[in-house]
Amino acid sequence: MKFIIQRDRLIQSVNEVMKAVTSRTTIPILTGIKLTADSEGLTLTGSDSDISIQSFIPVEEDEHEIVEVKESGAIVLNARFFGEIIKKLPMETVEIEVHNNFQTTIRSGKAEFNLNGLDAEEYPHLPLIEEENIIKIPADLLKSLIRQTVFAVSTSETRPILTGVKLEVQNEELTCIATDSHRLAMRKAPIESKLTDPTSVVIPGKSLNELSKILDDNNEIIEMVITENQVLFKAKNLLFFSRLLEGNYPDTSRLIPSESKTDVIVHAKEFLKAIDRASLLAREGRNNVVKLSTLPGGVIEVSSNTPEIGKVVEEVQAELIEGDELKISFSAKFVMDALKALEGTDIKINFTGAMRPFVIRSIHDDTMLQLILPVRTY
Repeated sequence: MKFIIQRDRLIQSVNEVMKAVTSRTTIPILTGIKLTADSEGLTLTGSDSDISIQSFIPVEEDEHEIVEVKESGAIVLNARFFGEIIKKLPMETVEIEVHNNFQTTIRSGKAEFNLNGLDAEEYPHLPLIEEENIIKIPADLLKSLIRQTVFAVSTSETRPILTGVKLEVQNEELTCIATDSHRLAMRKAPIESKLTDPTSVVIPGKSLNELSKILDDNNEIIEMVITENQVLFKAKNLLFFSRLLEGNYPDTSRLIPSESKTDVIVHAKEFLKAIDRASLLAREGRNNVVKLSTLPGGVIEVSSNTPEIGKVVEEVQAELIEGDELKISFSAKFVMDALKALEGTDIKINFTGAMRPFVIRSIHDDTMLQLILPVRTY
């Protein structure tokens, strides 16, 4: 195998596939990146067996030559060393040549590296996916859906299914739900779908985080292909495979209260900053708990009290407070995460009592919902 390639394009592809490579693997070859050169261009593959990423660099793009393939072939190179070498090479182009016994030479200007490669035949094959169940979604919308839900997945392995985001497709609408059993994030969006039956899958939060880092913030259409145990996201010159989580995702619709006893409308940014300040003295305490009380005159009091440190009290003027008087305690972190995910200046919070879950929505956007369980403080 022998080819010459533009260094910046190679770096970009290496960075993409590196997101799937881990040093903590029981399969030694997976610590490497697989490079395959043929007449069409160069394909790089990285995998940790949960996530697999394939990045393709065509021979030419917009009438500019990117790769010149002199001899087809494939090799697996240690991802960490190969990545470091490519980033530090002196010239704009790189020549890579594979000799006998998988010895690989990397040249750029007057710099020359020799790396021991591995047999590409030993590298696990990517799953073959029949492209029947296809959903089409713009990249920037997919990134938003991930950002607004993935933070609420569980970090505990005691219930593995909760470490993923549930994606439900029904009637050209995609619903993403994440919960760790203390909070829930939900976002809906219209999509183009070829699915005839309602479908739902649970994708690991870790996979979605990595996918989000790779996707460009544009409206290029991403194709999402679902099978029994894999999901494939197809972008231009990029394939991203992830395994799906097995098990039954809890029925979260029952968690969302249908009525409320106290309704508050407040400016999201002011409310977020007040909770952030109150949490400064709550951090040391148990669970970072902040207390909210409704006062006469449409005022919300945000406070926290940690006896060994001190206390903080702040009043925020609400735009509207309706219903019963309320005192409630909650995790500052959970509410701050929820407020950051909601895209809106004004938010509505529906409370159903001091010990019941409360719901935060953006006033101008009913496609998003954040639900949080309060904390008992006595």
